[in-house]
Amino acid sequence: MDPLSTDEVHSEQSRNSESEESETSRFGELAEHWREKRERIAQNRSLDLTYRIAVGVVGTLVLVAGIVAIPYPGPGWLIVFTGLGILASEFEWAHRLLRWVRKRYDAFMNWFSKQNLWVRGLGVVFTCAVVLATLWVLGTVGMVASWVGLEWGWLQSPL
Repeated sequence: MDPLSTDEVHSEQSRNSESEESETSRFGELAEHWREKRERIAQNRSLDLTYRIAVGVVGTLVLVAGIVAIPYPGPGWLIVFTGLGILASEFEWAHRLLRWVRKRYDAFMNWFSKQNLWVRGLGVVFTCAVVLATLWVLGTVGMVASWVGLEWGWLQSPL
């Protein structure tokens, strides 16, 4: 592959910069449009109350789903932050809680990443134990075991 000339590099950087500015301005326009809509909603007390209740319900459901998903592999914390972000869009207490939780999360992840292999390995073992326990309680372990001819009673869900 041929290296780009200096003019081609500057031209490419200019196109990337214009693209980023365009995306930023589109986001700004969308944010401004949403602010205007929200101000119109706020002018009607009953509509404003309904909106805040809806945001509270949706944000709480997303937050609870995230809390349930935390011990499992995947985006548990992302879901928690999303739920808090939804709530923080209307409630100051949620905004403060989001900042506090994010600070603690960052501190824990910083600490955890500096731990030795044994501590990180225990984290993996704990995660695997939670996933297997959940699969057992939900009956998945017993079902899969029956597919391969294992009919042991302890593999069946306690539910």
